[in-house]
Amino acid sequence: MSSDEAYSAFLDQANQDTGASDASTQSSHPQLKATDTDIPAVLQSIDQTYTSEADEPFEPVSLKWTGRSMPSENDFAGLVGHKAEVSTLSTRDFDPKGEYKEVMEAVEKAGDGKARIFRVEVGSTRVWYYVVGWEKEAGKVVGVRAKAVES
Repeated sequence: MSSDEAYSAFLDQANQDTGASDASTQSSHPQLKATDTDIPAVLQSIDQTYTSEADEPFEPVSLKWTGRSMPSENDFAGLVGHKAEVSTLSTRDFDPKGEYKEVMEAVEKAGDGKARIFRVEVGSTRVWYYVVGWEKEAGKVVGVRAKAVES
């Protein structure tokens, strides 16, 4: 047990922020907005990870949106606070093996019945995938997002 504790302490120390990041590193990996309004309950219960070189969990998204339809790629970039490339993907391109069917269904239920996928590049190998729907009556875009590493 002592060796487990020592190993755990070693991992904790290795994962601590050293404070050595510089401005160029920070600008290439910006913090993107995920929530600024209430999150629908159906999205809070999602317990699945997006498979990439990082295997990150899906996180809820709920953002105020007063547009008349789902945001365009440019509008979505502004909505999440990002100035670089944003593109859309088809469900087939995002989930060719059908691994994220439950995620897609939860987003469809939380929103307008149709899930849309935005791919937000934050570096040469890092992207965020936003799977979202539009909740017109509440004036918000709702769904989930997951960080991916693609090299």
